[in-house]
Amino acid sequence: MDFAADVRTTELRERSRAFVDEHAIPAEPILDRQLAQAPQAWGPPPIVDELRALARAQGLWNLFLPGERGAGLTNLQYAPIAEITGWSLRLAPVAFNCSAPDTGNMEVLNDFGTPEQRERWLEPLLDARIRSAFCMTEPDVASSDATNIATRIRRDGDHYVIDGRKWWSTGAMNPDAAIFIVMGKTDPDAARHRQQSMILVPRDTPGVEVVRPLTVFGYDDRDHGGHAEVAFTGVRVPAANLIAGEGDGFAIAQARLGPGRIHHCMRAIGVGERALSLVRERANARVAFGRSLAEQGVIREWVAESRIQLEALRLLVLKTAWLMDTVGNKRATTEIAAIKIAVPRAVQQIVDRAIQVFGGAGVSADTPLAGLYAAIRSLRLADGPDEVHLNSLGRAELRL
Repeated sequence: MDFAADVRTTELRERSRAFVDEHAIPAEPILDRQLAQAPQAWGPPPIVDELRALARAQGLWNLFLPGERGAGLTNLQYAPIAEITGWSLRLAPVAFNCSAPDTGNMEVLNDFGTPEQRERWLEPLLDARIRSAFCMTEPDVASSDATNIATRIRRDGDHYVIDGRKWWSTGAMNPDAAIFIVMGKTDPDAARHRQQSMILVPRDTPGVEVVRPLTVFGYDDRDHGGHAEVAFTGVRVPAANLIAGEGDGFAIAQARLGPGRIHHCMRAIGVGERALSLVRERANARVAFGRSLAEQGVIREWVAESRIQLEALRLLVLKTAWLMDTVGNKRATTEIAAIKIAVPRAVQQIVDRAIQVFGGAGVSADTPLAGLYAAIRSLRLADGPDEVHLNSLGRAELRL
């Protein structure tokens, strides 16, 4: 395994680092002001469009997507760039058009969509002319087991009719989210993993109701389009809106979530590095009991533990990216599960230590730490909770 960055990765990494340092991080206070000035708005604040235009002009656009439609990067090439975007989690990914759930939805359309579906929905997503939402999780069933999904997708002539209720549909509060990818059951009597299908539902279809926004530890995530509960009541869409075939939904979900999980972990390492950088600044500037915090033994231990964790996590993520590139996502399943467990859990510890170093300021809005903590803590539930991945990883290990 050779994780040395090639010339293209090095060049993109340097440009990404400069963009985040010079534009994204300095724009975070502007984002907060613009959100405060429009408390009822769910669309992107003006600063997001400004950063997008700047990033696109610099060639920092759709870097997540392999092949000719994207930047053509491998997972191993994209990893260090995604990590850098994690330093400004609220602005850098969306500025690069590399933010969830659009990335996963674009991958689904790219890999499984028909030419007509790609033309109508993928192309405008790649251009950031629209946004999207992914509607999988449901309030009334344990969605950690995707086979529990109760939403029904019934064939009716040349249409499908959708009835069900979803929540934690990221991005759905954004009026620019023009298309929802909805997962539901087309055949409850089929084999357990062949009951589900995915279908494209335009936002303005009669029967689609965005019921309410949901918050994460009080954060509404308006800068990301929020998270919503969405009801589908007698929603009729053309049969041509089905993605792949009936019964393919579970397999598509697994294909979608693999890259999504590693992208989350790549960015999360950047979150950890940002938190540790804030600790360094604080520890060297703050004095307690006659000495700087940097001279306190417990602070040094926390910093050392955080550095060890970040280095180990990065190597595990790079190994997983390399395996996905060389042997495929399916054969890298156990490594994907391992990073999805290890990275958010450890980065949560790193951010928690940083909050402790900052004291009251750490839990306030005066630093980004509280928001980062909320984002990382919720990541331990997104794309499958820790326990599901631990069970999968343990089962695989015991079979060896």
